[in-house]
Amino acid sequence: MKLFIRDHIPLIGIYSIQLFLVTLIYWLDGYSNAAIMMYAVLLSGSVLIGYLAFRYINNKTFYSRLEHPLFSMEEVAVDSPQSPIAESLQKLLLSHYRHYQTELLNYKHKIGAHIQFVNQWVHQMKTPISVIHLMIQDEDDPRFSAIGDEVDRLKKGLETVLYTARLESFEHDMYVETLDLEAVVRSVASAQKRLFIRKRVFPSIRFDTTITVASDEKWLSFLLTQLITNAVRYTARDNGKIYLRGYNTSTNSVLEIRDEGVGISKSDLPRVFEPYFTGENGRHFQESTGMGLYLVKQICDKLGHQVELESEAGRGTVVRILFELTKV
Repeated sequence: MKLFIRDHIPLIGIYSIQLFLVTLIYWLDGYSNAAIMMYAVLLSGSVLIGYLAFRYINNKTFYSRLEHPLFSMEEVAVDSPQSPIAESLQKLLLSHYRHYQTELLNYKHKIGAHIQFVNQWVHQMKTPISVIHLMIQDEDDPRFSAIGDEVDRLKKGLETVLYTARLESFEHDMYVETLDLEAVVRSVASAQKRLFIRKRVFPSIRFDTTITVASDEKWLSFLLTQLITNAVRYTARDNGKIYLRGYNTSTNSVLEIRDEGVGISKSDLPRVFEPYFTGENGRHFQESTGMGLYLVKQICDKLGHQVELESEAGRGTVVRILFELTKV
């Protein structure tokens, strides 16, 4: 109604001016019967009000649609326009929606094809990496050890690319089961032993009790790998430790990963889960991509877990993964 009134204010204004001028001309011409003039004004005003009422009823759907946002195109489809302008608006909206759906479908096909290409490419790259690893694993030359370290970095980089691409179809690549959290943590830590040895950092694993969680083992292992890799990467001193502790609270099962690294500055903390954000540490550690914590947050959200991070520059970082308590 408000939009209808605002739209017709110019018409009402022009009509009032016109009525005033006609009445004034008759008055100046000597026609001084006020009662007849008032009757004419009342009759003319009634005609205007009738016209506005008729127009509002015919265009009620049109003005209502303009005043209220659309939540779905089904709302437009069920409308029954009663005027040419309302019908034209409905046709325009439906036409734009069909165009939007076509563009969206094409975009989804392109993204799907790109993700499929990335997946195939990553799997193809894994084969030569595995061959290189087999060729050098029994060699004692320090040069081959360095090659092995670089092969591990390539492997981790490919896994990051693969899991990032799979995030878009996460629901189709997830299998939730009951897991022994300590077993998963020890398996991931064991898989990173070359990294621990190369960086001269040692893991310390302690669980207060047996903790079972409902999660996807593959995705959980990947996010733990990201956290452990980060913890080791930013532990600058030799013989540092990474503490992995599991415990239960009254509301959650908690996995805590604490390092003795360089920490994160206070100004960077609000943005650590943003993609590609490296902050101050990115200037000092060239391996930083800004994707590790972003992927951790995305995976935790999709698995229904919570992630918390506390850090202080120069004093290390603590990351906690909170799981819902499960009954054994």
